[in-house]
Amino acid sequence: MKISKYLHSCLVFELDGYKILFDPGDFSFIEGLVTPQMFADVNVIVITHIHSDHFVIDILQKIVNISGAHVVTNSQVGEQLEKAGIKYSILEEGTEHFGPFKLKAFPVKHALIMDNPLPQMTGFLINDKVLHPADSMEDKLLTFKDIELLIMVTMAPFASEVMITAFADTLKPRQILPVHDGYAKTFFIQKRYAAYVKHFDKLGIKFHQVYQIGYSITI
Repeated sequence: MKISKYLHSCLVFELDGYKILFDPGDFSFIEGLVTPQMFADVNVIVITHIHSDHFVIDILQKIVNISGAHVVTNSQVGEQLEKAGIKYSILEEGTEHFGPFKLKAFPVKHALIMDNPLPQMTGFLINDKVLHPADSMEDKLLTFKDIELLIMVTMAPFASEVMITAFADTLKPRQILPVHDGYAKTFFIQKRYAAYVKHFDKLGIKFHQVYQIGYSITI
């Protein structure tokens, strides 16, 4: 399984030529460095929650028009898609297969945000190897202890590095792919990721310093 990052929380999972795009939000596209055309061959688009750094109607519509991809999301996002006339299916809890991918969906709680109601949010276990909790670090995710790969928020107004590392230290994934860094300058990302590497190396956890557009890992 190949996982490529396109700034912030925008990821493409690829296996046997089949591609699933997660969360093409505005932080990835706002500078024009990432474009809808880059996702012309995706088969499925998954939206974890309604926040604009994960989901924007106009961006999603352009990718769907180019790729013909099927959209999978939860009811809150679905209401917005309904208004825009974008076809979708609901996957909030349970398991579905898309090509060679098995997606196990479950509700997760977004970390607290200043002066904002919490959105409906869906987390995923992908092919029993990758935990994608979106913007959650709640205790119930610790049932996935020793997972092969954690998709981990690394920078956010709703989390400190102490909070982030405490969650990951307890979860003990074998590897970490960092996300949620799209608003930071490159020099800052490099410094913070070097600090994460130093921390997780002590625990035998591989922290992948992936932040450049289209860079990928394979598991």
